[in-house]
Amino acid sequence: MSETKTHGEKAFVLNTGRSLMQGISMEAESKWSEKYFNAVAIAEMNPSDIAKLGITDRARIYNENGSVVLRIRPNSNVPAGEIYIPMGPWANMLTDPVTDGTGMPRLKGTKVFVEQTNEPLTSLIDILKELGAKNLEIHMEDAPVKTGERRTVENVVCPFCGDLCDHLIIEIDGNMIVKNTGGCAISSAKFLNYHKHRVLKPYLRHQGKLIEVSLDEALDKAAEILANSKYPLIFGLASTDIEANRYAVELAELTHGVVDNTSVFCHGPTALAVQEAGAVRYTFGVAIHLADLVIFWGCNPLEAHPNHVARIVLREGRFIKGRKSRKIIVIDTRRTPTANLADLFIQVEPGRDYELITALRMAIKDLDIEAPSVAGVPKEKVLELAEMMKTAKYGVIFFGLGLTMTGAKYKNIVAAIKLVQELNEWTKFGLLPMRGHYNVAGSNQVSLWATGYPYAVDYARGFPRMIIGVTSATDLLANGDVDAALIIASDPVAHLPRKAAEHLSRIPVIVIDAKWSLTTAFADVIIPGAYVGIECEGSAYRMDEVPIRLKKLVDPPPGILCDSEVLRRLVEKVKLKKGVVYE
Repeated sequence: MSETKTHGEKAFVLNTGRSLMQGISMEAESKWSEKYFNAVAIAEMNPSDIAKLGITDRARIYNENGSVVLRIRPNSNVPAGEIYIPMGPWANMLTDPVTDGTGMPRLKGTKVFVEQTNEPLTSLIDILKELGAKNLEIHMEDAPVKTGERRTVENVVCPFCGDLCDHLIIEIDGNMIVKNTGGCAISSAKFLNYHKHRVLKPYLRHQGKLIEVSLDEALDKAAEILANSKYPLIFGLASTDIEANRYAVELAELTHGVVDNTSVFCHGPTALAVQEAGAVRYTFGVAIHLADLVIFWGCNPLEAHPNHVARIVLREGRFIKGRKSRKIIVIDTRRTPTANLADLFIQVEPGRDYELITALRMAIKDLDIEAPSVAGVPKEKVLELAEMMKTAKYGVIFFGLGLTMTGAKYKNIVAAIKLVQELNEWTKFGLLPMRGHYNVAGSNQVSLWATGYPYAVDYARGFPRMIIGVTSATDLLANGDVDAALIIASDPVAHLPRKAAEHLSRIPVIVIDAKWSLTTAFADVIIPGAYVGIECEGSAYRMDEVPIRLKKLVDPPPGILCDSEVLRRLVEKVKLKKGVVYE
């Protein structure tokens, strides 16, 4: 699990993931807040490793990619030789930008070294300065709210995660959202604080300062940057509606650039695997009403998708009488809160999921497994798991970044698809990715409709191409290939490895967002947007690829437009500057 350097230091395996407090803090108080720092600038280690290294309360964690000083929290559920850091800028300083030709950086399974230290904790400002932030000035404001007519809106869709929970009851007083019934803790944080830490005015960066300008001036400058760029990147799009995605594709075609979405740091490898091996999908309805076996592989929904277990597993279906009629299996590198709900927990060694999937395929085909253990899992457990799968009436697998980010990456998903295809010779089985951002599945769908490719679509030659490992955002930024960037409703500085984020400091950057993200510290043009599902209606795709229409609950702040309208106007201005006329 760990190895020793020549001068006595031990290497640990770094895994990253989402946490509940991470989601609550960024929605309630923003990523610039102390609450976010306390939730994300932390590392969890096994108490035995902490004792061996003589760590008191903090440690320096480093490798060839970077170094950070973090508070250390003991957690006996983290295996010895491993270390866990929530996804965010601190983990990104250490993660490997190499994508292995998938577009997906190594956000899990990276080798790091740990040593006790009394140095100050690495602050967010420290990281942004090291990444080359152009300016740390932010003009965070609260949108004006006032009480008035009270009303209740039912069947509201939550625009946070890929579950797109559509059963919320939202109570509104004037334009203040005062109660969220049915939403998870992160959902409540988003709705009740929608008016806080907002971008309320357009800005241009001039001589190192942000200058307030009109929307038309900001759009004109953005259009000038894109029209003069030789190879721009248009990126994000997973936290906005599909209408905005359509205009983003048109912009990429107009500018001969690249349009990419946040699949590059979540389920891009899943899309590649589906292209190679097909898919055996199901909808939430099938899981609720038919599934008597639910497997969570490499995901932790209790923290990343908090309503998911109650909505799918605990709920009584037409043919399955709730939790008592279901078996739950969790397969992960550490015992997560979700694992504590499981009937069977399988702890796999980091980066070795492919071996476990292969062993399961062998067991299902009654082939002998000669090794006493596979990927750290005893042979007996492998056989028990295979038997549970074969004898299920209807089995479903929800899988997460524990499969897409580590080891064989998209080949993990190819193997999992083949496992499910083979299980369907015995019973009924399906496989579904746990999508993070609420419309990342929609981003893939729009890209497929419009270009024929799910993400990382290049228009350099005037027609769409996808060359994974070359035209994917992580690779383009890490290799310094693009000369401008338009970031839409996304925060790549909070998600991409250091080497990729650093390039944003060297090129013109346009940000369209409802709130002040970390990427705004690198922006030359900042254009405010409205929240889809709160201030704008729009369409999104749930993680099971069912389209859902989001409602408008309140008016956006004065002068703030929906993302799709901002992009429509930007497209028109780029056409004028490039002299493009469509007949």
